[in-house]
Amino acid sequence: MTHPQPGNPQAAQARAKIEAMKRQFEQKRNIAEALSRITHKIGVYSGKGGVGKTTVAVNLAVTLAQEGERVGILDVDIDCPNVVRAMKVARRPTATDDRKIIPSEQFGVKVMSMGFFQENEDEAIIWRGPMVHNAINQLLQSTDWGELDYLIVDLPPGTSDSPLTVMQSLELDGFVVVTTPQELAKVDAKRSINMIRKLNLSVLGVVENLSGGVFGSGAGEDLAGEMGLKFLGRIELRGDYRDTSRPTVLNSSAVLEEYSAVAQKARDSLAAAAAR
Repeated sequence: MTHPQPGNPQAAQARAKIEAMKRQFEQKRNIAEALSRITHKIGVYSGKGGVGKTTVAVNLAVTLAQEGERVGILDVDIDCPNVVRAMKVARRPTATDDRKIIPSEQFGVKVMSMGFFQENEDEAIIWRGPMVHNAINQLLQSTDWGELDYLIVDLPPGTSDSPLTVMQSLELDGFVVVTTPQELAKVDAKRSINMIRKLNLSVLGVVENLSGGVFGSGAGEDLAGEMGLKFLGRIELRGDYRDTSRPTVLNSSAVLEEYSAVAQKARDSLAAAAAR
């Protein structure tokens, strides 16, 4: 059996692979250390954009904070980071002497988003896979969250490189999958559930957003039944959402009641997953 000799292409490739494995291990260790004081990490995920994933993530985070939990929200939707606007955050994060980033805080929730690093909110972020991967990993390693009961993670939609990077890097405790009543949204949500399961991760349940009125209802509950998942609840389509001055759970008792029910069912799913 021949072994790669120094100076030949096989040896160079072997060294490159070893170095890449070392970097990956170091990244994972740094991320685990950065997140070590967070009790629960919940991803909010959808198979497509436009179903209100960020709205659900923001209102769920604020609801948990209103209930006395220590909460952060991490926006890693690289293409369309909307959490900063949805949370009405005016102050940018600060940096420490050891180059750690301290999240901004609004409505009792710590906030970190790729949107903070855009010079212009209207600017299109056009990045290839490796740049997306590096940006997400750097954000995960550099943010100092302190002690949190819950970190809500607003993931990129779809089943491509961006959500895959987050799922492989973050070790989330479970996912809340968001759909709307339309047939195509349900199909795409099923794809996202299958992606989570292929990675041997836990789905906490399904939320049906924009329910009722012209869109109808029932797709979320049907999807949960088909996939053997908990149905976390319906978020009704209401005029209350026209007031965007702050997250809607702070303006509407009816919306807060809906999200409180979703939060409790998500907690139950977390407890059941931990028991398994």
